[in-house]
Amino acid sequence: MTCPLCQTADTPLTSCPVPGGPDGAAVDICDTCIAQLDTPEESHFRGLASSMWSEDPCVAVLAARTLKNIGTPWALDLADQQYLDDETRAWADNVAANRAHKDAHGAPLNAGDTVVLIKDLPVKGAGFTAKRGTAVRGISLVAENAGHIEGRVEGQRIVILTEFVKKK
Repeated sequence: MTCPLCQTADTPLTSCPVPGGPDGAAVDICDTCIAQLDTPEESHFRGLASSMWSEDPCVAVLAARTLKNIGTPWALDLADQQYLDDETRAWADNVAANRAHKDAHGAPLNAGDTVVLIKDLPVKGAGFTAKRGTAVRGISLVAENAGHIEGRVEGQRIVILTEFVKKK
């Protein structure tokens, strides 16, 4: 089988959900693509030049998101050339669905989860340091930034970078 995203031939395909769109939206892509959707390696995704024109909206959305994540001049040029209807473009640009909150080890974070700090963190403006090993219960997710969560430490509501927490 050929991966519809990277155009790699003779590779097994796995179903990958495409968040932010219709319920059950998914596409079968290779395991390498699945592993690299959040941090794509430029060399693997050269096939996006043709897959971005796919009539399958799931493939087109993943192609648009991956081109933006690559961020190199050739990828951004292709992203500018890609035509998507308004509904599909809104789906592709859905940042909250595109970038999930993940802890330092890549585990997905959800609102209400408990996390543990993996580093001492000085809290600006509060005059204390949140110590490593501190449990933060009932976190909330910052919608505009997948790298930030909010939680209470020593009675103070603070913003915490997800790279300094692990899910409990």
